[in-house]
Parts: sequence; C-alpha cells; structure tokens
Amino acid sequence: MNEYRLMRKLMGSAFELVILSNSSTEAEHFLNMGVNEIQRIENLLSEFKDDSITSKINQNAGIEYTEVDEEVIQLLERCLQISSLTAGAFDITIGPLKKIYKFKNENFTLPQSFQITDALEKVGYKHLIIEPLNRKVFLSKKDMFISFAGIGKGYAADCVKRLWLQNGVTAGVVSASGDLCTLGLRNDGSPWKIGIAKPDQKNEMLLYIPIINASVATSGDYEQYFMNKGIRYSHNINPITGQPVTGIKSVSVVSPGAELSDALATAVYIMGVDAGLYFVNQLPNTHCLIIDEKNKVYSSKNISISNEA
Repeated sequence: MNEYRLMRKLMGSAFELVILSNSSTEAEHFLNMGVNEIQRIENLLSEFKDDSITSKINQNAGIEYTEVDEEVIQLLERCLQISSLTAGAFDITIGPLKKIYKFKNENFTLPQSFQITDALEKVGYKHLIIEPLNRKVFLSKKDMFISFAGIGKGYAADCVKRLWLQNGVTAGVVSASGDLCTLGLRNDGSPWKIGIAKPDQKNEMLLYIPIINASVATSGDYEQYFMNKGIRYSHNINPITGQPVTGIKSVSVVSPGAELSDALATAVYIMGVDAGLYFVNQLPNTHCLIIDEKNKVYSSKNISISNEA
C-alpha cells in the first residue's frame, strides 16, 4: 500500500490527513471524507461563526438556556469531567480571561489586577449548567464565554478516525498543528512517530514518540509567548489565577484519544512539572513529556521515546 496525504487549513490550523491504500481513488475518497467531517465540527463548534452552537451558547450567557445537539451535550459533559479531574486546570469557560490578554501586541503589558479579577468572576466550569435530558445548556453568568480551542481539534481528529474505522480504513493519521491520532501501522510495519521539536529551534526535532493506535497532543509556547521584565510568559492562562503560565515551554501527552490528549496537555501545562507528572502517572494508558524553561526534559513513567524518526 502507498501513503496518500492531504493538507488543508481547517479550524484555524494546518491539518494533514494520511491514508494507506492500494488505490489513489479510494484514498482520495477517504481523505475528502475526513475533511468534510472536520468542516462539520468546525461549523458546529467554532466560536468565530455566529451561527455555531458555541456562539449561541455564549450569546445567551446569563439570559437563557440554549438547546443543543446530543453530540454537543456529550462533549460538554466530557469537558466538565476533565475540568473536575484536573481541579479546574482545564476549563472551557476561560474565554473572558483570553479577551484581556493581547499576545500579538509587541509592546505587551500585563492586564491590570482589576481586569483579571473582573474576568475571573465570569470564569468557572461550575457555572456551566447542562440539562442532558432536555439537551439544554446554560452559562449562569452574564458575559461568560466558552471556547473549545483546548479540545476541539483533538475531538475532530477522533471523529475522523472513528469515521475511517467504520468505513474499513486500516491505517492512517489525522494531524492538526500538534494534535495527532493514528490508526494502524505504517507501510513498513513500523509505528507512526510524532516529533517533539527543540524548544528554541522549532524546525529541529529533539526526539520522537512512537504511536500505535493512540494519540498525542502538544501544547507549547514556541511561537506564542512574550517577555516581561525578563520573565517568559506563555499564551496559556491559568483559569484559576488568571495569570499566564511561566516555567514550561512545552507539554506533550500521549493517550488513547486525541480529545483527551488535547485537554490534558493544556491541563498539565497549567499544573506545572511536579503536579503534572504526578497527575499523569495516576492515569491508565496515559503518558507525558514536559520541557521546562531551561530546556530540561521530564517524562512520566513508562513513556516510549526514540532519537530516530
């Protein structure tokens, strides 16, 4: 079989889909099937589309319940479960905090303390109310704002993988700017491998993680960070303190699903090295690799890494 690839910008990220097939026609069919599924999810979840479910929930914050699809109910319930599991380190209601940070401004200054305090009043996963039987969702505070940015690409990758499996695909990859899920093995029988970039040289790989029917997600500040008074701040914001994270350059999490890896990579980044490693070591079939601000590498128990692509 041959590897067939398709690259497309979707969900604000560079997606690459890979299929192993004996037929270019069959491969093209499955690659397009994957693109269509990602576009469906983007239209459903994007906070930047006025008619998406996410936008409707946000528009009704503090006003009324929003009726949503069963698919969204289930995703929101999983988000709340991960928030509870991580003691709030992962939180899709972080939107108001993101609004007060202008990371693309070269003359960056930290928001004033009253701005952070005000934003924190509108953040908190416990204020996201779900009525699963009625398929309704409510943000209980005015100006609350949810975003699936920390889990959406992983969810999309899992959906494509599930769709491919249902249609008989035996090997492939769905990759989205650091979030990747794999199916089967490569043509030569070897595992797929994800490269972990050197913190200060994003085009050079530090090491590789072999992946067999699993997923990996990386959260890093390679391009999105700023310096203030000699301190390097990440674009990741702690939803509990309202402060941008310091001390870590990247976190990669390996787990059975891209959605879970995506969310946990963000959570571990917020937790920090010691708490993050302790947390991951308690989870089944889940591993992580952390690079701190001094480029020191930490890994959880039993993670498999390689120096060769």
